[in-house]
Amino acid sequence: MTGEAITKVMNGDSFILEVYLDPFNKRVRIDDFRGNVERVIQTAEILAKNNQAEKLICKVRYEHFSDFLVHGFCCEAKLDGYFSGSDAYFFSKYYQSDRLINKFGISEDQMMNNIYLLQREVKENRTINGNVIRKAEKNDVIKLAELYKAVFPVYPTPLHDPDYIVKTFKEGTIYFVIEQDDVIVSAASAEVNNIYKNAELTDCATLANFRKHGFVKLLLQKLEEELIRKGIFCVYSLARAQSFGMNAAFYQLGYQYRGRLPNNCFIYDKLENMNLWIKNLSKPE
Repeated sequence: MTGEAITKVMNGDSFILEVYLDPFNKRVRIDDFRGNVERVIQTAEILAKNNQAEKLICKVRYEHFSDFLVHGFCCEAKLDGYFSGSDAYFFSKYYQSDRLINKFGISEDQMMNNIYLLQREVKENRTINGNVIRKAEKNDVIKLAELYKAVFPVYPTPLHDPDYIVKTFKEGTIYFVIEQDDVIVSAASAEVNNIYKNAELTDCATLANFRKHGFVKLLLQKLEEELIRKGIFCVYSLARAQSFGMNAAFYQLGYQYRGRLPNNCFIYDKLENMNLWIKNLSKPE
């Protein structure tokens, strides 16, 4: 499975599906479908095998829950309100035995228990020590690429490449950054789905010397405010299951844990499990 990740729509004689082919992470993801569910599942499995995928992920509506169980898929997480208010369920099937084995599940569960002992955070006016916090612009792409390259040796999308970041801007991704002396020291983004009115908060990164100041929390709050202005209320994020700081940040900002996607993507330095966090911005905290 080689080449760049691509999204494409497939039209069959009795179905339509939107598929994301992701060779870097050795997976295929079905983001949406309609029509004959049996044919959708059959086609998805053929795609996975033809592309030598180790993992097949499908975003599934509740009414099709049993169809995927019958075909040997396992439900790993729930994303409340993803489909314009209706819930999505993440179903997966594995095609490589090592990809199925969750080596860190017990320790990650123990970490989650410790996170639940933390107090939920009340919003307050935090400072950024004279640094600048702002919405990023297209002329920031080189600085953003430098930040991501410094923080992540490996990342599931090519954020080390300024051209890729330009592409995300064109697709509607929103970035907020914290800057010091003309250097971006922290950033986060929101990938907006304008069809189903949701957004994924992602690409959170802070240079090592600037951590433990709560910068990511500030950026996430800025992104939430921007999304509310755009009428986007369903937000979610996939956090590295081994990262206490990121999972604690989402918990303290009022996000709800909705499951874990084992061996989901290559990030930081290896294949990692990812925790799903969701929040309904229309509800008061």
